Amino acid sequence: MATVELRFSALPEHVRTARLVAAAVARRAGVDEAVLDEVRLAVGEACTRAVGLHQSAGLTAPVKVALIEEEKQFSIEVGDEAPSSAPGGASGAEPEEDDMGLAVISGLVDDVQVTPGLIRMTWPTTPA
Repeated sequence: MATVELRFSALPEHVRTARLVAAAVARRAGVDEAVLDEVRLAVGEACTRAVGLHQSAGLTAPVKVALIEEEKQFSIEVGDEAPSSAPGGASGAEPEEDDMGLAVISGLVDDVQVTPGLIRMTWPTTPA
């Protein structure tokens, strides 16, 4: 199991870098080329959400992204340290924006798990 970890300051300009890194690692892990745009978009939404939560809460901690290559799947975990009020929601976040971002992610990724402070997205891989 190979893991790439990325941490970045909670600034919107770093989300693009996270998207590019995620797509490159997903390609190397064996995620189907036809799905790479969905990977990019889902990571962008998850990272944008984490950045917004950090900024709303006034946090200086970095946003954490783990890119995990397993035997038959590739997972991406986007973590934030914002205080949460309920699963999938966070105090200080605009509920409509939070719900919209999560809805977009759910539409892009078949296997997504949302818990306070973490979004885990998983895609199948094909052997090289």
